[in-house]
Amino acid sequence: MKAHDGMYIDGAWRPAAGRDRIEVVNPADEQVIGGVPAGSAEDVDAAVRAARAALPGWAAVPPAERGALIGALRDVLVARKGEIAETVTAELGSPLGFSEAVHVGAPIAVASSYAELAASYAFEERLGNSTVLLEPVGVVAAITPWNYPLHQIVAKVAPALAAGCTLVLKPAEDTPLTAQLFAEAVHEAGIPAGVFNLVTGTGPVAGQALAAHEGVDLVSFTGSTAVGRQIGATAGAAVKRVALELGGKSANVILPGADLAKAVAAGVGHVMNNSGQSCNALTRMLVHRDQYEEAVLLAAAAVARYPSGDPTDPATRLGPVVNAKQRDRVRGYISKGIEEGARLVAGGPDALHEHGYFIAPTVFADVTPEMTIAQEEIFGPVLSILPYEDEEEALRIANGTVYGLGGAVWAADAETAAAFARRMDTGQVDINGGRFNVLAPFGGYKQSGVGRELGPHGLAEYLQTKSLQF
Repeated sequence: MKAHDGMYIDGAWRPAAGRDRIEVVNPADEQVIGGVPAGSAEDVDAAVRAARAALPGWAAVPPAERGALIGALRDVLVARKGEIAETVTAELGSPLGFSEAVHVGAPIAVASSYAELAASYAFEERLGNSTVLLEPVGVVAAITPWNYPLHQIVAKVAPALAAGCTLVLKPAEDTPLTAQLFAEAVHEAGIPAGVFNLVTGTGPVAGQALAAHEGVDLVSFTGSTAVGRQIGATAGAAVKRVALELGGKSANVILPGADLAKAVAAGVGHVMNNSGQSCNALTRMLVHRDQYEEAVLLAAAAVARYPSGDPTDPATRLGPVVNAKQRDRVRGYISKGIEEGARLVAGGPDALHEHGYFIAPTVFADVTPEMTIAQEEIFGPVLSILPYEDEEEALRIANGTVYGLGGAVWAADAETAAAFARRMDTGQVDINGGRFNVLAPFGGYKQSGVGRELGPHGLAEYLQTKSLQF
């Protein structure tokens, strides 16, 4: 695609207020592939004003009509699926097949779900002598990360549109081209001017200005817990609502009697997909001591089936991480694991290729719960395998971090796995390899966030309640 040299505000592309630029780099070969404007507080203000002006008209559109326009947006995404996938691969480094199936396929499914929910959701109910109305919260600041650049946009924009809100999107600076393609799709779908606005820029400048803007009613942010705290503090000072989807350190608990080979293979795949750059990646595998060494051998064999290289090559299963800073951060964690006494079974901190931000798929054994690699979010293709003696110890380890976003439990039967999952302090748990569900709420306990995304629970985040007494 050809990058737009401007912001999408009030239904048109307009020049940025300043001249600062952001270069977009292909993480597979470190070549600059484009550039976008680095927005300022002035750009943010123009976008928020456009969203505020469009709010009354959009909120008055019947929900079924809003749903039809979300459906039209989905249809544009479907028609441009190949172009979007290629852009995601170029910006993020995700293998092309994964970009097509997940980075574009998942948000298309999410958009479809909200096209239907907008028409069927109960925005009004009767309780005794009262009528309860669920109304749009207002103007939404959507601040999205780079790891799932289209999915995270759609997971915020689609429910906000369904609720009758208007938006300003500030995407991550590493993947702004995907966001520009989404803005093109919004325009092509016929969504009215001002309802959706895009400002590219950095977090400390454009992101902070957007979160703090007095014309914003809700800030929806996905990213690190550290930045989430800052946004929560900014929003709290202005008494505005927040929805925060933050970090994770998810446990993959394999109970005795589970299909060990299947559980290990699925767990390794969960960590290697997207080069480990998923906030709910199952980076801690917990295995009973009786099966521990067998699991370690299975994991080492499994990561060998993830060759890295050119993400446009169909044989590649592991792409680079997004940038040099992330590469160095992940390598630092691997070195830390070695220093703290974990046993390196596969991979390591050494460079895989002459160019590109690649990390060797890495497996650690003999990891203890207090080690840095067992406690902190690494955000790379690094798996830690921890032993446990009994279910109570497994539960203590699984719950023993500040995070609580995702998890998985494997057992001989679903009932046993579900009983364990009910005691986990985490927002979403896969049972024996349960599939992704676009209607299920996604979000975290503890420092993994506030609020939920996807499905009717995600729609509710963008609504406020009014009651009429008769």
